[in-house]
Amino acid sequence: MKKQELNNIETYQNAAFYTSVFSKAVRKAKEINTKNGLPNDFVINGKTFYQLPNGEITDKNPLKEDN
Repeated sequence: MKKQELNNIETYQNAAFYTSVFSKAVRKAKEINTKNGLPNDFVINGKTFYQLPNGEITDKNPLKEDN
């Protein structure tokens, strides 16, 4: 893979803008999930975890019936 030089300040500004927009969207989606009683999932070192609406964290998928 060829490494590209990013010397244009506009490129960094765009990256910061989109990072901010996407971060806000993820935060909002997590809030909506919690309000609707759905877990939020995340991955650490390749392992999936779920944060339940009550704040508990588990590695068992709460939406899957055969845990």
